[in-house]
Amino acid sequence: MTVPIVPGFHPDPSICRVGDTFYLANSSFEYVPGVPIRRSTDLVSWELIGHALTRPSQLPPSEGAANTGIFAPTLRHHDGRFHLVTTNILEAGRGHLIVTAEEPAGPWSDPVHVPGTDGIDPDLCWDDAGRCHLTWTSFRPELPGIASVPIDPATGALLGEARLLWNGTGLAAPEGPHLYRVDGWWYLLLAEGGTERGHAVTLARARSLEGPYEPAPANPILTHRSTTHPVQNTGHADLVECADGSWAMVYLGVRPRGKTPQFHVNGRETFLAGVDWVDGWPVVAEDRFPVPPADNSFTDDFATAELHPRWVAPGAAPVTRWAGPGELMLTRALLTRALDEYWTAEAGLDVSRGTAAFVVRIDDRHWYGLIADGGKVTATLAIGPVVQAVTEVAAGSVVSLRIRALRPEPSGPLREADEPDLIELSVLGAEDRVLGAFDGRYLSTEVAAGFTGRMIGVEALDGTVSLQEFRYRVEHRRN
Repeated sequence: MTVPIVPGFHPDPSICRVGDTFYLANSSFEYVPGVPIRRSTDLVSWELIGHALTRPSQLPPSEGAANTGIFAPTLRHHDGRFHLVTTNILEAGRGHLIVTAEEPAGPWSDPVHVPGTDGIDPDLCWDDAGRCHLTWTSFRPELPGIASVPIDPATGALLGEARLLWNGTGLAAPEGPHLYRVDGWWYLLLAEGGTERGHAVTLARARSLEGPYEPAPANPILTHRSTTHPVQNTGHADLVECADGSWAMVYLGVRPRGKTPQFHVNGRETFLAGVDWVDGWPVVAEDRFPVPPADNSFTDDFATAELHPRWVAPGAAPVTRWAGPGELMLTRALLTRALDEYWTAEAGLDVSRGTAAFVVRIDDRHWYGLIADGGKVTATLAIGPVVQAVTEVAAGSVVSLRIRALRPEPSGPLREADEPDLIELSVLGAEDRVLGAFDGRYLSTEVAAGFTGRMIGVEALDGTVSLQEFRYRVEHRRN
């Protein structure tokens, strides 16, 4: 599998099925609304239908610091209701949070918290008696590893003592637990090896939920470590049974490019594999589902006073108002995920009442952009502590700006491309003016660190900015 089913920064997938329809949730970290929810009837094509955490009562506003906010969720359907459990790392002391909904598009309830469950990566499952169990990666000093406890999901109350289940095969960072009840066995799925190049999916089973757990003889059941596969860091999986009795797996991976150690820029994406059961153990069939490249192009002209759910902002929901059809007024950031390896984004702006930055970013310390203040447009690069204005051109208060992620030409005696891509910054007009094309490796996770990926959008740096149109399309041409 080399094509993601959900491209761009969409890590930590969790899946469930109701009837013939599948639902998928992903972690969102500092970006709000939090936890995007998608649906599909074929596991391959997915529609974004909303977010689980949309209100301050569910996700209190924050400063939007990089790699904070909402970590990995688990999405389940039980007794006619959707349940989503996740961790707001900024409120980790309150324990994991649970929200519920009758429909996955929402509205979702205000959260209940599960006290005494310090850690990440919570999972919910129900035993044969209907009792709910929370399983998570525990950070409690007296309970280190994969722990589980029965709870009341309606109140968050603990209904027993937490206990350790199985801490994996010995690889680093056992995490991401999911429990499944299949043919009289409890199966415990883990991520191990860290979410970098050593990432792997491992599995164990037991007759009782409490254990003891027997590791799968073929562990890890999925990994691309120490291979040249174009998709790396594969792990953090979730299983789902299809309506016909077959099984599938969703998992995260990255698509690194450029010269060693290579650089992944769009974050951890969601991939799909088939699963066969052989002698009581799941066997992963990575190429079971052909996934054709999708056309992720879109144009927003902001003609209606409602934002598409693709738009998010760090720390709190986007602050917008409509001055009229096609005139969206911004006072802070409005961002969307980069979905392709090579792409073009264009923004039409009116900066007569403020200053705007049209950017591609990993976080607020790693971004390239075009700053428009009504008199000029300045190409600016931010790489860690260095923020450098590179070049500028005169421009009026109404501008059309373009950012491209371009495929670099191989160079040097070995005809290699050192960088994953080139970021080209331009001002459009009667004569397009290219202000530069810059090495994309500095907007990668390998440089910036963390768990997110590239975002594209507009930020109001001063005053109020009018975003009149935003266009995104896949880019095929070379620089």
